[in-house]
Amino acid sequence: MKLNREISSNLLLIASYDAGSFTLDGKRHESSLIVTPETVQAWPVRGFAALTAQSLDAVCALKPALVLIGTGTRQHFPAPAVLRPLIEARIGFEIMDTGSACRTYNLLAGEGRSVAAALLLDA
Repeated sequence: MKLNREISSNLLLIASYDAGSFTLDGKRHESSLIVTPETVQAWPVRGFAALTAQSLDAVCALKPALVLIGTGTRQHFPAPAVLRPLIEARIGFEIMDTGSACRTYNLLAGEGRSVAAALLLDA
């Protein structure tokens, strides 16, 4: 899926996503990622089944107001115990498939929102 870039070039936006990779700022990434308007980092979570509460510690450390969790090509809902770090840190979250999370992230980042996307590729 190709995503259009219409917003400030100073922001890290997701240019494209497919089942095996993401493209940001002209660079292809073939692992799950955590993305904010300022940073991108590899996220060593190999698919939805590997998502744990400890996996979300890296996202919490960034202190966004909202986290978009992309669960792969299909939307899956994590157990409440997995989401506990976000709840305890009082960070809002939305669960969606990864394609929807990419599009929503670009929109919110373009609006200047404090957002992070935790994007899973299917294992």
